Amino acid sequence: MDLTVENLAAIDDKLSQRHIDLDPGGYFIIYLNREEGLICAKHFTNVIDERGLAVDPETGKVIPAREKVERTHTTVFSGRTAKELCVKIFEETQPPPVTQLTHAAYLGREFVRSEISLVTGQDYVQD
Repeated sequence: MDLTVENLAAIDDKLSQRHIDLDPGGYFIIYLNREEGLICAKHFTNVIDERGLAVDPETGKVIPAREKVERTHTTVFSGRTAKELCVKIFEETQPPPVTQLTHAAYLGREFVRSEISLVTGQDYVQD
């Protein structure tokens, strides 16, 4: 397989369809604050039920993955680079709000993607 942007995107698109176990430490909504030049990540708590679904700890209701949900975040982390944001979340926050290595790796990838979008002016959509 040739190393083209299209081929690499196809690999990532296929991998984005795989099953992932959700982190009982919670989840993040990542967005850009272009006015301040920041990558932002809102952290939300959740509980994982016996079916492996994320549940709102306050209401007991399943948190839908593809719908907009009105919930209150616990913390907003922000940084000018992916590395700065990772340091704040994984080194300066004890204990870190991430409990699974797969989730940490995912966040690192997303923070790099969001940093590239911030620098290039491209739209950023969280995977």
